[in-house]
Amino acid sequence: MTRIGYHASHEQHAPSALLRHVQAAEAAGFACAMSSEHFKPWSRAQGHSGHAWSWLGAAMATTRLPFGIITAPGYRHHPAVLAQSAATLAEMFPERLWLALGSGQRLNEDITGLPWPEKAERNARLAECAAIIRALLAGETVTHRGRVTVVEAQLYSRPKTPPLLIGGAVTPASARALGAWADGLVTVGIEPDKLRPVVEAFREGGGAGKPVFLQTKICWDPDPARALAEAHAQWSSNAIEGEVNWELRRPEHFRDRRPLRPPRGYACLRADLGRSRAARRLARGLIRDGLCRDHRASGGR
Repeated sequence: MTRIGYHASHEQHAPSALLRHVQAAEAAGFACAMSSEHFKPWSRAQGHSGHAWSWLGAAMATTRLPFGIITAPGYRHHPAVLAQSAATLAEMFPERLWLALGSGQRLNEDITGLPWPEKAERNARLAECAAIIRALLAGETVTHRGRVTVVEAQLYSRPKTPPLLIGGAVTPASARALGAWADGLVTVGIEPDKLRPVVEAFREGGGAGKPVFLQTKICWDPDPARALAEAHAQWSSNAIEGEVNWELRRPEHFRDRRPLRPPRGYACLRADLGRSRAARRLARGLIRDGLCRDHRASGGR
């Protein structure tokens, strides 16, 4: 089943405003939501970065939407503390939370002062943390000494049904690595030729039959030129391709590397389609191409 959801972008809006936006999204008919989880915004133009886990409690208490959140364990967030955060929300709001785990981005994780490792090491650290989180959510007492250290950790308040542990990846290599442990894949983009290798690698790595969640950004305005300009102003940093995305430390570094003009890959939606209809057409096309079974499309305001 395809569901169209709202992406709560903490980089773009103050937490209080974002709470109103997600409530309005539910009233408008969005079926689910996904939250970003950053310490810094992508750019100074965005200018915000609230604490997503604190915000989720309010958002889930004031809507009935299921929520997902993507976060990186092992740097800013110790895996045992992440497991406790997820377990608390899932206990209060049963079967409404899924947790996506990624290998992280220097922009957010560098604040701890830990050395920033190569990608292969980050993937190994991710898998280690995912195993710890899954064991804690299952009720085990965990002691682990490896890339991260855990000593006699146990969750005393757990949900009856643990949240799904989704893996986040944007490259085939990362998608293949998480296929064995993740309950599903979350990735980004709308171009089938770029999505297909990522989804196929996930399935080959052990993800066959598991759900795929897609995050894509849609900027709608009655004036298509204005919509395109706003998309570029807010999200041009996401048009930077390659490993450099995960190595940059400051929002200013993304500004310096972003394309000066909107790249050809930006999709322009006809104003008369309306937001909901445009998103559904996008969803149907991706499912037709076999790339997604169940995904989320962001409806950034």
